[in-house]
Amino acid sequence: MQVMIPSALRSYTESGQAEAQGATLALLLDDLESRYPGIRFRMVDEQGRIRRHIRIFINGTQEHDLARALRDSDEVIIAQALSGG
Repeated sequence: MQVMIPSALRSYTESGQAEAQGATLALLLDDLESRYPGIRFRMVDEQGRIRRHIRIFINGTQEHDLARALRDSDEVIIAQALSGG
């Protein structure tokens, strides 16, 4: 499935889209890691949680659960939250 990649992570993928597969969100991120080494750590912390500055949307709904089941037809968008003053 196509995964939309935020600009901050495009140094890994060299593109705004990446191809990845996985029956769950965790497996999808693992597949991205196998294709683009180092990218998963930028999205998931040492405790296995999505980092607080990363937002993952599946079919337009924000998802926090890495166990979330995926279908090949799902739209996955990874976004980076902005902060500052």
